[in-house]
Amino acid sequence: MVRMSVRVDRVTKRYGKVKALAGVSFEVRPGEAVALWGANGAGKTTLLKAMIGLIEFQGEIHIDGHDVRRAGKRARRSIGYVPQETVFYDWSVQATMEFYARLKKVDAGRIAPLLDRLGLVEHAAKQVSALSGGLKQRLALAIALLADPPVLLLDEPTANLDAQARGDYLRLLSTLRQEGRTVIFASHRLEEIDALADRVLVMEAGLIAESLDPESLKAQHMQDVEMTLWVPQAQREAALACFTAQGLAAHLNGRGTVVVRVDADRKMKPLRLLEEQRISVTDFEIERSRSWN
Repeated sequence: MVRMSVRVDRVTKRYGKVKALAGVSFEVRPGEAVALWGANGAGKTTLLKAMIGLIEFQGEIHIDGHDVRRAGKRARRSIGYVPQETVFYDWSVQATMEFYARLKKVDAGRIAPLLDRLGLVEHAAKQVSALSGGLKQRLALAIALLADPPVLLLDEPTANLDAQARGDYLRLLSTLRQEGRTVIFASHRLEEIDALADRVLVMEAGLIAESLDPESLKAQHMQDVEMTLWVPQAQREAALACFTAQGLAAHLNGRGTVVVRVDADRKMKPLRLLEEQRISVTDFEIERSRSWN
């Protein structure tokens, strides 16, 4: 029998009358990177919380051979978990790492190499409250790696980061992935799928609707995408006019951005159009496909 890093069998979770998970089953091999893909409310975060034993559930989950409900401590020793948003005490980075090393009963000698690897050495004496969002996310990852877990669980790993921080963080995760760790992450970002995933589990209404490779996901579910573009305030109307003149569906939104819909394989078109008009783009996001509207 092939050994599995993760086995999820008929997992169900209800919140009152709402069934957040409806009999979810899947397996993940050692060293495989699997994305949980779906709209908000599809059950991604609930499933990750069940896998780490943060919530009660029906069914069975085994992590590295350990039953999450019957041997929760052993299962959690095999997991490094990075939530979408982490709340820290307002200590220094060094003190925070030392606290979690004691909590996890890990040799403090692991702290320095992790801070070095994740680019946090020069920030070790800083208060956590002084860190940027990207550095806080690196700190959360360093804490998750303290016990050198074979399985990483990540909830929307780059959701709150700007474009540069997202790219840096994805490169870090890709390196960890290449070292043979098993990675399971919730996502709705195509760039995360491209950078990390071997396989994509499409979740809908608490169920695994499909299991696809990343290319099949793009072909079947990303026929068109919405791009959110940050442009200077003075150029927003010109950017909107540029898109509508080309027959693209576009509008301004309350975030001070321009949103435009394009075919998934033509994502560069809006950027090229704005470049031709000398309209600056300071950042952009690819948020969702038609399937999730």
